[in-house]
Amino acid sequence: MAERGSAGLLTVVLEPGPAVAMTLPAEVREKLAELELELSEGDITQKGYEKKRGKLLSPYIPQIQGVDPSLQLEHRIQTSSQAAPVGSKQNKSRAPNARDERFRSDLHTEAVQAALAKYKERKMPMPSKRRSVLVQSSVEACTPPDTSSASEDEGSLRRQGRIASSTPYQAHPNVEHWFNRVIQGSSTSSSASSTSSHPGGRPHAANSAANTVLADLMAHTHLDNHSAPPDVTGLSERSMHAERPQVASVRGHPRGFNHASVMETGDGFHGKRSGIGAVPEGVPVNSRVSSKIQQLLNTLKRPKRPPLREFFVDDFEELLDVQQPDPNQPKPEGTQMSPLEGDPLGVVTNWPPALLASLQRWGTMYPKSPCLTALDNAGKAVYTLTYGKLWTRSQKLAYTLLNKLSSRNEPLLRPGDRVALVFPNNDPVMFMVAFYGCLLAELVPVPIEVPLTRKDAGSQQIGFLLGSCGVTLALTTDACQKGLPKAQTGEVATFKGWPRLLWFVTDGKHVVKPPKDWHPPIRDASNEIAYIEYKTSKEGSTMGITISHAAMLSHCHALTQACGYTEGETITNVLDFKRDAGLWHAVLASVMNRMHVISIPYSLMKVNPLSWIQKVHTYKARVAVVKSRDMHWSLLAQRDQRDISLISLRMLIVADGANPWSISSCDAFLNVFQSRGLRPEVICPCASSPESMTVAIRRPPEMGIPPPGKAVLSMSGLSHGVIRVDTEEKLSVLTVQDVGQAMPGARVCVVRVEGTPYLCQTDEVGEICVSSGTIGVAYYGLPGMTKNIFETIPVTSSGSPISDRPFTRTSLMGFIGPDNLVFVVGKMDGLMVVSGRRHNADDVVATALAVEPMKFVYRGRIAVFSVSVLHDERIVVVAEQRPDASEEDSFQWMSRVLQAIDSIHQVGVYCLALVPANTLPKAPLGGIHISETKQRFLEGALHPCNVLMCPHTCVTNLPKPRQKQPGTEVGPASMIVGNLVAGKRIAQACGRDVAQLEDNDQFLYMQDVLQWRAQATPDHPLFLLLNAKGTVASAASCLQLHKRAERVAVVLMEKGRLNTGDHVALVYPPGIDLIASFYGCLYAGCVPVTVRPPHPQNLATTLPTVKMIVEVSKSVCILTTQAIMKLLKSKEAAAAVDVKTWPLVLDTDDLPRKRPLQIYKPPTPEMLAYLDFSVSTTGILAGVKMSHAATSALCRSIKLQCELYPSRQIAICLDPYCGLGFALWCLCSVYSGHQSILVPPLELETNVSLWLSAVSQYKVRVTFCSYSIMEMCTKGLGAQTEALRLRNVNLSCVRTCMVVAEERPRITLTQSFSKIFKDLGLSPRAVSTTFGCRVNVAICLQGTAGPDPTTVYVDMRALRHDRVRLVERGSPHSLPLMESGKILPGVKVIIANTETKGPLGDSHLGEVWVSSPHNATGYYTVYGEEALHADHFNTKLSFGDTQTVWARTGYLGFLRRTELTDASGERHDALYVVGSLDETLELRGMRYHPIDIETSVIRSHKSIAECAVFTWTNLLVVVVELEGPEQEALDLVALVTNVVLEEHYLIVGVVVVVDPGVIPINSRGEKQRMHLRDGFLADQLDPIYVAYNM
Repeated sequence: MAERGSAGLLTVVLEPGPAVAMTLPAEVREKLAELELELSEGDITQKGYEKKRGKLLSPYIPQIQGVDPSLQLEHRIQTSSQAAPVGSKQNKSRAPNARDERFRSDLHTEAVQAALAKYKERKMPMPSKRRSVLVQSSVEACTPPDTSSASEDEGSLRRQGRIASSTPYQAHPNVEHWFNRVIQGSSTSSSASSTSSHPGGRPHAANSAANTVLADLMAHTHLDNHSAPPDVTGLSERSMHAERPQVASVRGHPRGFNHASVMETGDGFHGKRSGIGAVPEGVPVNSRVSSKIQQLLNTLKRPKRPPLREFFVDDFEELLDVQQPDPNQPKPEGTQMSPLEGDPLGVVTNWPPALLASLQRWGTMYPKSPCLTALDNAGKAVYTLTYGKLWTRSQKLAYTLLNKLSSRNEPLLRPGDRVALVFPNNDPVMFMVAFYGCLLAELVPVPIEVPLTRKDAGSQQIGFLLGSCGVTLALTTDACQKGLPKAQTGEVATFKGWPRLLWFVTDGKHVVKPPKDWHPPIRDASNEIAYIEYKTSKEGSTMGITISHAAMLSHCHALTQACGYTEGETITNVLDFKRDAGLWHAVLASVMNRMHVISIPYSLMKVNPLSWIQKVHTYKARVAVVKSRDMHWSLLAQRDQRDISLISLRMLIVADGANPWSISSCDAFLNVFQSRGLRPEVICPCASSPESMTVAIRRPPEMGIPPPGKAVLSMSGLSHGVIRVDTEEKLSVLTVQDVGQAMPGARVCVVRVEGTPYLCQTDEVGEICVSSGTIGVAYYGLPGMTKNIFETIPVTSSGSPISDRPFTRTSLMGFIGPDNLVFVVGKMDGLMVVSGRRHNADDVVATALAVEPMKFVYRGRIAVFSVSVLHDERIVVVAEQRPDASEEDSFQWMSRVLQAIDSIHQVGVYCLALVPANTLPKAPLGGIHISETKQRFLEGALHPCNVLMCPHTCVTNLPKPRQKQPGTEVGPASMIVGNLVAGKRIAQACGRDVAQLEDNDQFLYMQDVLQWRAQATPDHPLFLLLNAKGTVASAASCLQLHKRAERVAVVLMEKGRLNTGDHVALVYPPGIDLIASFYGCLYAGCVPVTVRPPHPQNLATTLPTVKMIVEVSKSVCILTTQAIMKLLKSKEAAAAVDVKTWPLVLDTDDLPRKRPLQIYKPPTPEMLAYLDFSVSTTGILAGVKMSHAATSALCRSIKLQCELYPSRQIAICLDPYCGLGFALWCLCSVYSGHQSILVPPLELETNVSLWLSAVSQYKVRVTFCSYSIMEMCTKGLGAQTEALRLRNVNLSCVRTCMVVAEERPRITLTQSFSKIFKDLGLSPRAVSTTFGCRVNVAICLQGTAGPDPTTVYVDMRALRHDRVRLVERGSPHSLPLMESGKILPGVKVIIANTETKGPLGDSHLGEVWVSSPHNATGYYTVYGEEALHADHFNTKLSFGDTQTVWARTGYLGFLRRTELTDASGERHDALYVVGSLDETLELRGMRYHPIDIETSVIRSHKSIAECAVFTWTNLLVVVVELEGPEQEALDLVALVTNVVLEEHYLIVGVVVVVDPGVIPINSRGEKQRMHLRDGFLADQLDPIYVAYNM
């Protein structure tokens, strides 16, 4: 075991004074020891332990004055770890340590403490956790780890009979208590509170203060210091969960903008809001979140170890930084090793020709000779099997198996068939009989563990092994068979992944005596398979290793020679007798030599750890076979046993001596038991592996061998694969002991781990390989793997093979030391290669345990493994946390573990997770099932209760940050020749030419059109408004609408006394009143502004938005309904806004029956017709001005594209307040005369099928919806298509269903919508998307004619560099982009370079610029800052066609000429929109679109319902909505971090897990990421968990 470093702290438990110890009776002391063991194993809680202990000690309390029995005093004293000279005082009194011996080294502990001392000043932000998550909800989580299978190599027993008290643990004085988290009044399930702004008792003042501070903060970043205005388009249609009925429709509103009196003047694209740039240090931020982020930033400012070499590789493939080997790293310097020859196998005259011949010989010649003594849990011998009994019982079983089992008159088993042996660890007798019975019957036994439940960890793999071996029969004992899980029928259940098995009970009445003339065949040892031993690989797969009769025999021969076994010796065995050293020594070699085995079951060791030593003493055993764990356990309990003597032992075989950490157990054990007759030279560590069986073993002293060796090696040398005896750096060393000489008759060599098996140099660590007749033959049924492992041919540096015999790889890492001693420094299974350096999982466990572990985590319950993320291995540490550990303590322990590992191994830990007690999957003999744990980690099924991720420290191979080339002045990007740019066609496209299409090309005002229709077709129905039931709530013909509009105009002119050109806010629910009031305003010469009404249940967040639009639009009057008018002036409203400052409010419920004197006629078409206000996704409120000319042109384009005539019907399920939704709802029907069926999106919340039923009922050919509607239908109706069909819903009438959007088309959503409703007749070609933005609300729209929308696949990595690279579908990093519909008639589009403003070529990414008669004429802003935004509406190219005036959309996209032809016969140009420039995140010099990162994240775990990302001070923050139990919250942290690293090469800074419905969404179904960001920084999200990645 490693001895590391010098002087440090050690936890040693004080002995009770002699007086005290004397006063406690032996049974009390024994019970105390048992309690200690239970506590250290985690079998009882600390509380239960103290209670029971108090009870035991209460009668003796007076004798122990002033010591609280429930406390243990742990003094920190320094001890030397070197073995003191025999007989010295210190030697005897050295108290054993309460640490896991395997992993304990005093020096190591000191090294860790010294390393930690360096880090005292580091502070890390602690994760925030919602209180409900702190309380472990599951019952299972509270139960301590179960005892039935405590770890194989786990657990520390405390000394028996010790009474002590402990000083309370001193927390780091400088660890701030970040945990002063305000527990808000809203719990997880509270409905309204988690959406509305302050029912959780947050006063407004605080909110506005937070806003102000944020505003100041933003002012510091030299940007506009405005808080984000609330979403104006907010009443969302995103479906809500039933738990929150009252807030169902208010999903879109951020919390806490109560006094949002400032607003962002809608700079669409440039003034990036609120500090994506870094915030200067020292800026006051009064929110808990911001201060943590600041802390995180400070932590991250520290330089990482390998600095990134900054240069820009302008290549499509972002090159991952390949870790260049450090030129100064140590390299092997020795000569090439020569293979090591073991002693020759001795020739013995009467050596049996086969193992069974030995059995027959002893069974007949010495039938009374004891073979095996089995003990019960009290340590009493319950049964001694003699050689005679073993021989006769094995024969009986063999005869029965061959002759008495049949199916359909055929014998069930034939010689050579495989049979499973399922025996518990406390029944060696039955196992031995079954094993030899199989061998006698020439059957192949496959010993496996007893399955405890139907879903044991790894049991599926065992099933796979049994299946591949063709096992049909399992042998077991009666007791064991009764305990197996049963199916309903009463038969043994079929375990997951297992073949169908017949279970045969070997101690039942079915076993019959063979007839006199039947004799089992005993053949000479051949190469036939004798038995199959299973092993589990690092990845968790189970392989069967076949051992031939010849190998079994020669292995027994070699062991006998190496250990000097003689006939009739007594041996105690603590190991599992079913496999490995336990099987080889206590079942096979023992029979070869007629030895007597005392088998000590694991269950007895747990009750009485001294049992094996007592049995050595009682039976005068010559040999004991143990693991270092058993030595360690006995150390802690040895005080009571004064009369024990170990003088009889000539050999103490330490089966896991190859574990580098076993040396510490050996030394400590010797220290204590030397005085009891244990001779130092009898400790014999050995090394073995399932493939090669025993590789090396230290010989017993009588063989006259060289003295044992120790090596103190440099950890950092080992990580580079070289052996350096450490001199200067005392902190990170590994002390290893030899495992003796090679086995007799074996050749041993060491080869390179990777690639060709070259022989290593003498000072190089490699994999040990063995060639001999005593090793396994193959992996059963796996010829490929067998070749790699069992048939390795080592070669010299020149490439010539060293021998014609193949070698077997042992999976042990090591080297050959002086005196030809074999040294092992680790196993291939625990090998983790991180950036080219090797680390051993066991070493990392040891370091973690040296950080005061007992208080927070369970001893042997720590798993270390590596996962591959971004082309390198990353280390993950998982430990079981004690239920009584507090959050702060655990977090502090975690941060110290990270620092210790970093300091001692010079490697970063990627993820450290603590899980509740007893939740890690167990291996058969206790211990942790590592591969299953890893699997759960990767699947997000580990359910940790604490997680610390450190990607910033570990991930050093990210691609270089991209640096923009300096000195590119704005100028022509390339030469233009004709209409080619840089050899490509200029990317420009246009819709059909409007001039040729219309003969009557006269201009029409909307109000004129309505008057004309009222005269020409007075009764033609224009609008039908449906309610939730699908019936017509109201309708309007041309005349009705005209008359109603006239009355509204009268109200405005007479009651309102408004002047021409005054602005009027229309605050109506979606319906016909809204349309009539709009035309009423036009009739009166006023400018209408449509505003979404406030939500009565959520005034606090929706009303300020209304107020803001009214103010910003300078409306002098509000038109509305009586109900809303009351609401605007209500008490509740007064709490949210200043109700006294509303302008004049008029209701239109009871209109006067009067006509206006005349209807206003605007003097020029360029006059303002209406204002269109909307909030962009970046939280910018922008109102655009629409002139009469633009309004009319817009309607004409849509009419032409969709072929709208008075005879047509279209269905609209959109919000009517802005953009194309408003135009379709209020303008188009009047212009084209078609009938519009209006479906208010809000109604779908009560009846999801309303829209599709209406489409089917009215046989609509053209319909419009939004993404949120489409999502509601996909999620809400996905399973109900059958029910809809029965209600005769038929969608085959639909020719085009268009999604109105201002974003990249959501292909997955549109495709799943098409797929789901294909069953209802929806044509797969029908669904398409539209594209519009603030400068032009309708640029593309599929329409009814023209080719289908096309899809291309582009390389996502190229996109980050602003390049388009087309790839094949399904290629890695490909991103599908769908064309956003056809460009409308009269619209021209060009792609321009965002920097140079020059035109770009076909398939080049740039900003989409648009020129069309229906462009808006400009932003309407409060401050009249049109100059800032003028270029959004009238900008010109820097070269090429410099005359045309364009509007900049602020969206990135590209044009691509397709093979299709459009209506005019030309080749069709498709426009692909990639995303809004405003939304993009500039990270590492590259441009990311949030949606791409979000898509990856949503894919990473089934419980992630929605995700949004934003940046804050250069940190990427990922917010995920958890749809599932809260204990899954922490699973997401690692998965989110992994997927973003793998797919986007970005390190996530903060992961926030929230409830479903927290991410705000606007009416178009777009995420309001900036609102979310502001809510996060103001601490208003009530997150379940916030993880700050280090």
